[in-house]
Amino acid sequence: MAKSSPVSPLAPKQVPVLPPIKGVTLATAEAGIKYKGRTDVMAMIFDKPAAVAGVFTKSKCPSAPVDLCRAHLPKGRAKILVVNSGNANAFTGKKGAAATKLTAEIAAKAANCDFDEVYLSSTGVIGEPLDATKFEGHIEKMVQNASPDAWLQSAQAIMTTDTFAKVATQQVEIDGKTYTVNGMAKGAGMIAPDMATMLAYIVTDAPVSAAVLQNYLTQSTETTFNAVTVDGDTSTSDTLLAFATGPADYTNPEDKKLVAFKSAFHDVLHNLAMQIIRDGEGIRKVMRIEVEGATSKAAAKKIAMSIANSPLVKTAVAGEDANWGRIVMAVGKAGEPADRDRLQIRFGDIVVARDGEREEGYSEEACAAYMKNDEIVIGVDIGLGSERFTAWGCDLTKEYVEINGDYRS
Repeated sequence: MAKSSPVSPLAPKQVPVLPPIKGVTLATAEAGIKYKGRTDVMAMIFDKPAAVAGVFTKSKCPSAPVDLCRAHLPKGRAKILVVNSGNANAFTGKKGAAATKLTAEIAAKAANCDFDEVYLSSTGVIGEPLDATKFEGHIEKMVQNASPDAWLQSAQAIMTTDTFAKVATQQVEIDGKTYTVNGMAKGAGMIAPDMATMLAYIVTDAPVSAAVLQNYLTQSTETTFNAVTVDGDTSTSDTLLAFATGPADYTNPEDKKLVAFKSAFHDVLHNLAMQIIRDGEGIRKVMRIEVEGATSKAAAKKIAMSIANSPLVKTAVAGEDANWGRIVMAVGKAGEPADRDRLQIRFGDIVVARDGEREEGYSEEACAAYMKNDEIVIGVDIGLGSERFTAWGCDLTKEYVEINGDYRS
């Protein structure tokens, strides 16, 4: 097993306590999938079938659990979610599909539900067969012993190269009644949009339908999980699921009574996405890339991601070097409309280049001092339009190479 990494220096200073949500319980187990002496399976059980929505990887080589979730999603109901760490059950062929089927059958029996009310996720090494018989007995016991308070323990069970568990919560009022939105996620490497090597699960007791959840999930993903990148690599296993345990009283995403709920839902996704980027493998600094003045939203995003994913930009940030020439390079290679002589670049509030040349009066000393911060804002004004996009990335360090060089050893 890869040697463990110290907790990211950018980890949250405080971990929120997630309150119980009516209609859902959670449990963990040590199944010995890969890791020894730690939990590696999490189950989320719903008292009654919950409304469910999902967004998945855009990889053309998805894992077997992703295939299962996609097949079950049209029913819009979930009774049990089972997640394992240590093995992604991806690129495992017929054996992988058989392992997923057996796991789902075990879960359906334990939860006393239909096969298509089971949702599965797996995360870890790609290409290694998953022995689904290891779940036998464990899932049944998890269903029997599940607790409404086991949110943090469940987030810990699904960690791989993560250095801290990722949880978030919000409370919100709908028509005078208070509801909760809880979330957990895992992810630290193989992180790029569409959706990152990321698993995330959001649960609410708000009385909303699967259609409302799907609408809000799809919208929020674009500016949260699909706006972060650690290394430009998209996983085979990305899964984001949202569940609602209450009655489907609200079925229209445009209902004005849901405005506050939609905002709270987005805040939980954004919080988790930021925790993922702050746990990037070997990370020491977060980059916030603010692109404005682009000709289209798509162009702004592509330029922002070009900067965020550039190894040369990332290593410059790691070395605390305000090398704005690398920003120019990343803008130029994005392939979107840009004009060298209209470009403006800043680090924080310090403008370093304007109108195609270095800013007059630019102070390298001031910029060098700014680059010592834990969070670096890179601002780029394309000067051709009015569209903007914000992306988040991180530096690229020797530790990233060490973590991934040791991953399978």
